Amino acid sequence: MKFSRRRFLSLTLAAAPGATRIARAETYPVRPVKIVSGYPPGGVVDTYARLIGAALSDRLGQQFIVEDHPGAGGTIAAEDVAKSTPDGYTLLLTTSADAWNATLYDKLNFDVVRDFAPVATISRGPGVLVVNPSLPANSVPELIADAKSNPGKITVASAGVGSAPYMYWQLFRSVTNVDMVHVPYHGGGPAITDLLGGQVQVYFSTFAAAIQYIRAGKLRALAVTGATRAPVLPDVPALAEFLPGYEASIYVGISAPRDTPTAIVGRLHQTINQALADSKVTQRIEDLGDAPLVTTTDGFTKLVADETGKWRTVIRKANIKAE
Repeated sequence: MKFSRRRFLSLTLAAAPGATRIARAETYPVRPVKIVSGYPPGGVVDTYARLIGAALSDRLGQQFIVEDHPGAGGTIAAEDVAKSTPDGYTLLLTTSADAWNATLYDKLNFDVVRDFAPVATISRGPGVLVVNPSLPANSVPELIADAKSNPGKITVASAGVGSAPYMYWQLFRSVTNVDMVHVPYHGGGPAITDLLGGQVQVYFSTFAAAIQYIRAGKLRALAVTGATRAPVLPDVPALAEFLPGYEASIYVGISAPRDTPTAIVGRLHQTINQALADSKVTQRIEDLGDAPLVTTTDGFTKLVADETGKWRTVIRKANIKAE
């Protein structure tokens, strides 16, 4: 079949946009990429951003630079990324907090499901219910019985309204109807300090913050908040063993602004999954008390939607509002 010059040019031009997108994906990134974290330097979220940023830098040949935009429970960072150019050069280190923030905050200028392209999951990990050893309760049933027998006498710390420890506590409260005195702190560090000192008695901690004190016998672990026991504390039961259906954990992943080219999302997804096959990366994740989590992009989309719906129910039942 012979083509006229006009026909040849029309076919060439028609194919050009697709070819350009493919070329961009193959050469991406050609300049440094920002990974935005919604929390201060030195915390677990910032640690994850730097861990995955280093892995991406090594594999893609460009710097992935972490920028911390703390404030408002991570919503400032999320809005910054949602409104950025969807070209693959601004990414969000996203967590379960983004899912519950969707209901916790009344007037957000973005939608966690609609305005992001989930790129790849990184990890998922539970919290751990710990008590000061001076508290007589040695098990979850004993803690529940003690709290119901002495309403308003037991104190439970949190790292502030909207923090993971606070949300874990609220889910526990919603399924047990126990009455404890909530004592909010500005962060997990002060909460752990007062728990160790006996100023408060109960805390739903992250593994990273509590594991050393559990091993040293300074805190008593009653249960982990995941659906099953955690390998790092195999003798500690899951809350679901006493409260069927209880599950509270933090997922960590990377998201991009909506309309980021699918080819770029695909390249990032593939590279992050390759990093999660690296024993050095997985060991660091396990050191934080979490487990590597590999999903498809569709699986990540479903995870975000499911978590957003789950925490919407908890937040509305408890009538929680961000402070």
